[in-house]
Amino acid sequence: MSTTVERPAPSGSSLVPSKPRVGDRVFKGLSTGAGVLIFVILGAVATFLLAMAFPALVATPAELEERGFGEFWSWVIPLAFGTVWSSFWALVFAVPVAIGIALFISHYAPRRLAATLGYVIDLLAAVPSVVYGLWGGIALAGALQPLHAWLTTYLGWIPIFAGPASGTGRTLLTTSLVLAVMILPIITSLCREVFLQTPELHEEAALALGATRWEMVRMAVFPFARAGIVSAIMLGLGRALGETMAVAMVLSGANVIKLEMLTQQNPISIAARIALDFPESSGIAVNQLIAAGLVLFVITLAVNMVARWIVARRAAFSGAN
Repeated sequence: MSTTVERPAPSGSSLVPSKPRVGDRVFKGLSTGAGVLIFVILGAVATFLLAMAFPALVATPAELEERGFGEFWSWVIPLAFGTVWSSFWALVFAVPVAIGIALFISHYAPRRLAATLGYVIDLLAAVPSVVYGLWGGIALAGALQPLHAWLTTYLGWIPIFAGPASGTGRTLLTTSLVLAVMILPIITSLCREVFLQTPELHEEAALALGATRWEMVRMAVFPFARAGIVSAIMLGLGRALGETMAVAMVLSGANVIKLEMLTQQNPISIAARIALDFPESSGIAVNQLIAAGLVLFVITLAVNMVARWIVARRAAFSGAN
């Protein structure tokens, strides 16, 4: 026969909520203020661009032909194409290498070597754009010129490799390679951190079932890090879209829409065109350049919104969240 002992409830007991600490209130206020400040800055930038670009957006084609760079949309669309086209090829060159380096550092390299490679990759992100521009225009362009000639000779039937090849090597292909080197440390660093956050139990379970190292990476690491990889790629794309000095120093571009990447005449990006033309512009031409900056702002904002949408779809499985 079992007996139960009933414990009387304490009389007069009540839950008294603890008072919030001063440090918590200060931290909450600072965090909220920082978040609001981001929106204020973004709104201020958008307002400035709209206000300064408005005269060029409402001007007649005759006014722009006389005092600007020509009719706005026919002038800015080739620049937008050059921006997206060069950034796309920069991603094509950089993403496989960045993911491979990040995977080697996180899962294959010995600890000391991984730490050293991590420092080197982070150091690449600190190199100024001007240095990349000098390297690309002086060293890389000349070194790639024979490759350009070979590509036009043997692969010229592919539209992007159609000739004649540029004699200086300052082509869209060279520019894309420079941009790829510039965005490589961003994508690599983020992918490395995401790969390292993969649950060890997932990796050990795959290995225990007889999977090889590569099968474990393919079945456990990549599915977990997919959203984080997309975030890293989109951040690298944002850097490539807005790059100015490196493109301006390497590429002698024009307002054209061309798929060819090895010819003397190449499309140039919006940021590079603004940097090259702004010092000598005045009047409506300045407004037209700022309107081009507004177009670049919209493109970059759209890229980041798409990236956040993709990441949000797999937020529960993302190592970046």
